[in-house]
Amino acid sequence: MPTQTTHTNTQSFHKQKLGKTIINDIKSKDFKRNLFQDVKDIYHFYLDEDTKERLKKMPPFKRWLFVIWWMLRSMFFKLTPVRRILFVIGIVLIFTLRTTVNNGRVQSNTEWLALGIGILVIVLMLELKDKLLVTDELMIGRKVQFALLPDKSPIIPGWEVWMYTQPANEVGGDLVDYLEYCDNRWGLALGDVAGKGLGAALLMAKLQATYRALAPNFESLDQLGSEMNRIFRRDGISNRFISFAYFIISPNANVVKVLNAGQLPPLLIQKKSIRELESHGQAFGIMNDPVYEEQTISFNTGDTLIIFSDGLIEARSEKGEFLGEAWVKAKLIEMAGLPAPIIGSQLLDAVKRYVGNARAHDDLSVIIMRYVGK
Repeated sequence: MPTQTTHTNTQSFHKQKLGKTIINDIKSKDFKRNLFQDVKDIYHFYLDEDTKERLKKMPPFKRWLFVIWWMLRSMFFKLTPVRRILFVIGIVLIFTLRTTVNNGRVQSNTEWLALGIGILVIVLMLELKDKLLVTDELMIGRKVQFALLPDKSPIIPGWEVWMYTQPANEVGGDLVDYLEYCDNRWGLALGDVAGKGLGAALLMAKLQATYRALAPNFESLDQLGSEMNRIFRRDGISNRFISFAYFIISPNANVVKVLNAGQLPPLLIQKKSIRELESHGQAFGIMNDPVYEEQTISFNTGDTLIIFSDGLIEARSEKGEFLGEAWVKAKLIEMAGLPAPIIGSQLLDAVKRYVGNARAHDDLSVIIMRYVGK
C-alpha cells in the first residue's frame, strides 16, 4: 500500500504556490464534505458525552454559544502549560484596546494586535509541528504493521479463503493472519484488541507473535486458549482485552476446528440459510481461569463460514446510524453460493455505499472460508 509521509510534504513546501494552492483547495469537490467532517470531528473530540447531553436540552442560540465556549475551554486545557500561557497572552493583546494621542488625535496602536496574532500563530505552529511528527511516526508504524501481516490470502486445496483488514486510523488493533503448520495444516486467525490506534496496534503485534509461537505446540485448541489467556492476563494492561478466533483447516478435508475467545459468533451459510455458531470462552485478559472449548464444524460442498470484527456491524452511515447484524446477515444470504472472493468484495462495496463519506469509527476485518470439495 503506497504511503507518503507528511515530513516529505513539508520539505517540498517551497515548490508550492500559495495562491494556486488555496484556489485549488476551494474548488476541490471534497471541500464542503471535508469542512463538514472536520467540524464534526472537532465537536466529538473536544466535547464529552455528558456535555453533549447538556447541550441537547438548550435552545439553539444558547446551545451554539456554549458549544463554542466549551470547545475553546477544552482546547485550552489540552495545551501544554507554556502554550496555555502564550495563548492567554495572545488573546489579551488582541482584545485589549490600546490607543495613543498624537497632536490631539486618538489613534489605535496596532502593534499590540499584531503581536497577539503572532503569538497565537506560534502556538498553532507548535501544535502543528507535534501533529506532523506524530503523523510521520504513525505512517512508519503503518508500514511496519502491514509488513507483519500477510499480503495475500492462503491457497488451501479444497478451500476458498478470503481475508481482509483495514484500520480505522493509520494503525489498528485488528489481526488477520494465517499460519502454515509443518504437517500441511493451516491456522487462520482473527483478533480484535479493545480500542484502536497505536496502543491497540502494539498489543496486536504481541497477539500475533504469541499465537504464532504457541499454536504449533498445542494439539488442543482449548489448551491453546487457556495458555494465551494466562499470558495476556499476566502481561496485559488493565481495561484492555483481546477477542480472538482461530481456525485449523486441513487440505481437502471438510472439518474445521474452531477456538472462539470472545469474538463475534461466526456465521455459517448453507444454501439460502444462515446460522450463528455458539461462542465459547471469554476474551483474553479479563478472567484468570476461563474455560475454553474446541469446536468442530463439518462442511458440505459450497458451505461458507464468515467471521468478522465488530467494525463491520458497527460501521456508521453519514447520519451516524449503525449498519447492524441484521443487515449483514441479509446481505450474506443474498450472496450464498458465490465464491469467497466475490462475497468479500461485494460485501465491502455494499458497506462503502452505506457508509458514504463518513469516517471509519473502528477497524474492520473479515475472514471468509468456503469449502469447494476435493
